[in-house]
Amino acid sequence: RNSPDHRTDVIDWLGRPASRTSLRRRPFPPRTTMRTTSLALGLLWTAAASAWAPSASFGRRHHRPSASTSMSASSGDSIEFAKYEGLGNDFILIDDRSRADPSLTPEQSERLCNRNFCIGADGVIFALAPPEGDDAYDFTMRIYNSDGSEPEMCGNGIRCLAQFLKDLGEDTESYRINTLAGPIVPVMNADGTVTVDMGEPILKGADVPTTLEPNAESDSVVEQTLECNGKEWKVSAVSMGNPHAIIFVDDLEADIDFASDGPALEADPAFPAKTNVEFVQVMSPTHLKMKVWERGAGPTLACGTGTCALVVAAIRAGKIPRPEAEGVEGRVRVTLPGGDLFIEWRESNNRVYMSGPATLSFSGKAMIK
Repeated sequence: RNSPDHRTDVIDWLGRPASRTSLRRRPFPPRTTMRTTSLALGLLWTAAASAWAPSASFGRRHHRPSASTSMSASSGDSIEFAKYEGLGNDFILIDDRSRADPSLTPEQSERLCNRNFCIGADGVIFALAPPEGDDAYDFTMRIYNSDGSEPEMCGNGIRCLAQFLKDLGEDTESYRINTLAGPIVPVMNADGTVTVDMGEPILKGADVPTTLEPNAESDSVVEQTLECNGKEWKVSAVSMGNPHAIIFVDDLEADIDFASDGPALEADPAFPAKTNVEFVQVMSPTHLKMKVWERGAGPTLACGTGTCALVVAAIRAGKIPRPEAEGVEGRVRVTLPGGDLFIEWRESNNRVYMSGPATLSFSGKAMIK
């Protein structure tokens, strides 16, 4: 995902960096059906929860109380949460719409993400109040990775946030979200998917940031040579508000040692803020296949910002043509381990649009230990 300071030395049984526990205090909307199981850690969870009815008292857009800056939850407190996933990239969602800051610390979030001893997730996402006095936004998004580090943004995560807000009763066609990567606008589609205007890609190498020598227009980096982990790579650098190193290979299974090359490239000095790493195989002019090693999370089943970045990189490197049509006909299909995302890099405004699912897995209550 997107944060410079993290560990990748401990990998859990799903092949993801291990972490620990945590939770939060604010009440969650009641569910029409709930089945709970008490765990040793004090975690109560509702499996396969597809129906819970948000309370009518929960704020609608422009009708919420002033944001609180109260302290984070502490040991012994209980917290309500909802678990969402976007193509298997899974997140714990916390309703902090009455707060300006997250109700959990990075350390509590890290423990909460542990797949052996708590809920388990790639990160914790907080739905926060918009900046005080700023009418340009409806909500603020903050996210802590499974190692406790904080990314600028997360493409799959913001789709999950949009679905979470809708399920909470904030039912509208689109949301104006304040993120550390700038304003992001997810749009709810009639087919149940979410389309997100991810903004313009950042191509200037120094702004990604990378120290790789620029070799293309606008001081950008396109398939520049990088020696790492005893191998020579051709790396393209793109930022979608967070850094990405994109590498094209002939065969995703045969050409890389994912568990070794991924973390080595992520922490290479050529990327001073560390980087997300995408390995990409071209399947056809409109179909790409990828594996991702995320900064702050390690191997995940999907990465929204990475998918956007690799489509931009593929077009700029001449791997695929830039679609002339706009809308559905202009999309490039990207197959990730968790499923497909559809990306459009629109020539008329230079903005990138990502479309894909966001699904509620279950909701529940946990106690902070």
